[in-house]
Amino acid sequence: MTAPTSPRIETHPDILALRAHSEETTATPAAQAVEALALLSGVYLAASPWIVGFSFATNLAINNLIVGIAFACLVGGFGSAYERTHAMSWAAVGLAVWTIVSPWVVAGHTLVTAFITRAIVSNVVIGVVCCLVALACARMGLVRGTPGKDTLGRGTAGGRR
Repeated sequence: MTAPTSPRIETHPDILALRAHSEETTATPAAQAVEALALLSGVYLAASPWIVGFSFATNLAINNLIVGIAFACLVGGFGSAYERTHAMSWAAVGLAVWTIVSPWVVAGHTLVTAFITRAIVSNVVIGVVCCLVALACARMGLVRGTPGKDTLGRGTAGGRR
């Protein structure tokens, strides 16, 4: 006589519902646009010292390269494995905030006056963009919608109010 086997975790209804929700969330054009913008923002952040022209500030250039690659890799996982990575969007928000303050923390007084504006403006603008797209990624994980119901769970006629 064989021992009874328990069902595998992959077939648990909650896991299946989570995967369906994650797939539904990332399949929308808005979610794909947010992910693409986030990925491009990370790539720009990594290359910004050479694009904007403050690569001579070695510490800030290396910082932007590392943070940009980390941000791009982090948000790159949202599309392929959103159910396992959406909680990490808060880490992306942290990287974005670091991008905003890093010119003062990392480079400090070493930036040459003529280039300080370029570095600060570039980091602040791309930091704000990264922060907004990371918050949008985090929000996608929080919104629980059901077809035919509004965000409060009330039924709607034909999916519209």
